[in-house]
Amino acid sequence: MSEVVARPLRADAERTVRTIMEAAERTLGRNPAATMEDIAAAAGVARTTVHRRFATREALITAMATWATRQLADAVDAARPESSPPLVALYQATANVLQVKISWGFSMNSAFAMGSESERIHAEVVERCDQLFRRTQEAGILREDVDPVWARRVYYALIHEVCQDVSTADANDADTDALATQLIDTLLRGVGNPTSQLY
Repeated sequence: MSEVVARPLRADAERTVRTIMEAAERTLGRNPAATMEDIAAAAGVARTTVHRRFATREALITAMATWATRQLADAVDAARPESSPPLVALYQATANVLQVKISWGFSMNSAFAMGSESERIHAEVVERCDQLFRRTQEAGILREDVDPVWARRVYYALIHEVCQDVSTADANDADTDALATQLIDTLLRGVGNPTSQLY
């Protein structure tokens, strides 16, 4: 039996899907119980248009989580974590990731189904972050006695707290560069090497 290959969406269809997902992010961020009708109204499209693109509310949320996780992976890629100086990469990745997580907070906080594309992409991001933290330690920025995986977990917790502190309404005005600087400063004052001339 031949494999069915999904055809790429036309540009106008892609725009419609993106419009629906952005409207869903805003709407569900304010009210997680919002209906497909509420989302359609926020997107400025007919309810049938939403249902044509997403058969169920769950399908829409899954698509949003996948989209947001891809943006997260792209944000890490843009920081060139394998080739940039580790501290530069850490600052840039943090600012980029905060932009995605603040803009797509509802989607990023959705539970990933086991074996889903979102789970796979997220696992790859975690592995790349762990590699970056190992590079950071090898460069003498993290203390030698600190487990870099534990440091990455603390870092993730700080990112989560920063994102929780920025409301959906404030997302467009968030200064992610300043937030990243504050976050990294907080992290390195806890686990950083005081002899690395960072302070």
